[in-house]
Formats: sequence, structure tokens, C-alpha cells
Amino acid sequence: MGVYHAGSLAVQERVGVRERAEHVGRSLGQGIKPVAAAFLELQPLLVVGAADPATGRVWASPLAGSPGFVRATGPRQMSVLREPAPGDPLATALTTPDTPVGTIAVDPRTRRRMRLNGRLRPTARGFAVTAEQVFSNCPKHIQRRESYEWAAERRPGSVRRLRQLDAEQRAFIASADTFFLATVRGTGADVSHRGGNPGFVRATSPVDLTWRDYPGNAMFLTLGNLSTDPRAGLLFLDWTKGTTLHLSGEARTEFDDDGERTVRFTLTEAVHRPAALPLRWTAPEYSPANPDIAR
Repeated sequence: MGVYHAGSLAVQERVGVRERAEHVGRSLGQGIKPVAAAFLELQPLLVVGAADPATGRVWASPLAGSPGFVRATGPRQMSVLREPAPGDPLATALTTPDTPVGTIAVDPRTRRRMRLNGRLRPTARGFAVTAEQVFSNCPKHIQRRESYEWAAERRPGSVRRLRQLDAEQRAFIASADTFFLATVRGTGADVSHRGGNPGFVRATSPVDLTWRDYPGNAMFLTLGNLSTDPRAGLLFLDWTKGTTLHLSGEARTEFDDDGERTVRFTLTEAVHRPAALPLRWTAPEYSPANPDIAR
């Protein structure tokens, strides 16, 4: 079985990066190397993406804990010592055996990231993932945040489930410099990182978002998934207050004559969780790779 499925191959061909993608794809493996294991154990945050087995909707959710709550416990196994919090839209998926999940750990302090996709197995204190894909990405478009602290005094607010975005949520999205994008492919799932200067993703209506797809590693795993299955889950974080905004819906990619790509997302359901994460990060230093935002 090749590294890429038909959807990713089609996008690579259309953009003209097939040869480069073939080279980059050699970095994908199933094993967790020692350097990757060491990276995981330093992280206080892990983002997980999956389809809800009951509704089929795709979501992305964050899990936070003291460093070491995520760790490699075998050559192909990652263990997570955290259960989903009340109101987490992935609560059912993260407690259902054999759920396909995608995960990503991003370290804003070093601008490094690591992705691990596989199958989930619930455990007594959380879950484990048997790895099917493990790889690192370049630091492009990751905003650097110097450090974080635990907000021990923080108490989660009331969870809201919505069909449309109100003015508060649309402003939240407009101010974002980062979001996470969960997609699915056949019997697998994936989560990727998207970053840019504030304004790079826009809510153009109460149910519509749009963003430009910046050049990346040429693999086109995310856009390849969307070309075969439009379901998508978006996660926005308030890196200071810990509020999370989860969006589930469908996305499609538009290609223009200059080779640029725009993704358009239509909302099915949103979950707004005030003060959901006990982390408070310092202000960002925007990535030098971020394009200027036309106002």
C-alpha cells in the first residue's frame, strides 16, 4: 500500500508537486522514533480528530495535562492519560474501541509539530493509539509562544451547542492566528495545523468560513482527504483564556488559474466551551513565513 491515497495523488498532480511529494512521503512511518517519543513527553497539549461514531460528524478537540500525560509506550503505541471533559464533542469517539483518530502535538516554544494517526483503544485512565502513520512537519506558519503557565484558578463555563456563529464567535475566528483541521479518509483520520496572521481565516456568514491554503510540505494529506470526503472539523483556541470553539461541517477546495487554493467551509454544528483548557500561553511571535493579510 502506497503512502498516498487517490485523493492526495490527484491534488499533487494538479498542483505539480508529485515528485516532491514522493520524496517527502518517505518520512512517513509507523514507528515512534526515540526523538519523537522525547518530544511527546514534553507536551502539555494534544489535539485529536475523529468522526463521531453516532452522528458521523468530524470534530477536533484539545486535551491538556502535565508533560508526560502523552507518551510513547511501545514502538507503535502512544498512550494518553486523559479522559474527555464534559461537553467535549469527541467524548463518544474517544471512548469507542477501534475508532480511527488523527493526533497532532504542536510545541509553540520550539515551533515543532508531530502527527500520529492510528486506531484508538480505551484504557482505564484515557486511551492508547496504535500508530499507522507517524511524521513531523516543518515549522512553517507556527506562531512562536515563549512559554505557558497553568491557570489553576480557571473554571470551565457553560458549554453551548449552536447551528450558527454569533458575533462573538465570528470575532474570535477573525482574531485567530492558528486553528486545527480534522479530516477523514476511508478508514483513517488526520489532524493538521493551519496558521497565519490574524485575519487569515474569515467567517463570511453565520455558517461560512474561508481561508487561503498556504504552500506547505506538498503531501496534501488534508486537501486529499477533503477531495474524497468533505467532512471536516475545525478547532480554534484562545491561547490566553483557554476557550475552545469546535466546528463541524463540510469543506471544499477551489483552485484558481495562478495555482492558489482557497478552502470554503460550511458549518453543520458548533460547540463553544469557555475556559475549557487550563493553559495560559504568552503572546505570539508571528511566523516570518506568514503572508500579509489583505484588508
